[in-house]
Amino acid sequence: MKVDVLTLFPAMFAGPLDESILRRARESGRLQLAVHDLRNWAHDRHRTVDDLPYGGGPGMVLKCEPVFEAVAALSGPATRVVMMTPSGRPFVQPVARELAAEEHLLLLCGSYEGFDERIRQGLVHLELSIGDYVLTNGALPAMVVIDAVTRLLPGVLGDEASAEDESFSHGLLEYPQYTRPPGFGGMDVPAVLLSGNHAAIARWRREQALTRTRQQRPDLMENLGPANAPANDEGIS
Repeated sequence: MKVDVLTLFPAMFAGPLDESILRRARESGRLQLAVHDLRNWAHDRHRTVDDLPYGGGPGMVLKCEPVFEAVAALSGPATRVVMMTPSGRPFVQPVARELAAEEHLLLLCGSYEGFDERIRQGLVHLELSIGDYVLTNGALPAMVVIDAVTRLLPGVLGDEASAEDESFSHGLLEYPQYTRPPGFGGMDVPAVLLSGNHAAIARWRREQALTRTRQQRPDLMENLGPANAPANDEGIS
């Protein structure tokens, strides 16, 4: 997959995208990532990319011209332009899977009071928000999207089952995990996990995932499809 990022703060991306799984994905060629400074498409000596909003009000608004020119320069036939904005569609795991199937993503990172509306109207295929709060700019949300999407690319995690068996992958939070030692500080690993009975372990994990989701994210229970909905005998209301 190819990902281009358009931002006013390219230095923010150094570090987080050069570590761990993202670093390995880039080194293997599974992720081709480039971060671009929007000011490279400004035409005045001050490299101006924003201006005062029409109608008055606080802050500055990102101008049309540099963004349109940058998108034209960076786009190809398979490009999907994604705007990071608090007013966008919630970024959840199914959206990450949707984006992981794309060939090329171009992420637009807002700043100041946001984008001139004509950018949204004329360029953007998808608007995304990572939560109901406001950040200084769109760089951190873009990093979140890149991380979540990259993990879903074939071969990135090594064990393909890892991405299939995590929180939100089936609409539920993940079940509790344990490793050695079997006992610690008076807390023991559940006996079923030591039993070697794989069917019983699968049942226990599903029950725990349902219980944890009901307790910590009851809103997710409302969205469960028939395949994930709790059976009547599991005691989940």
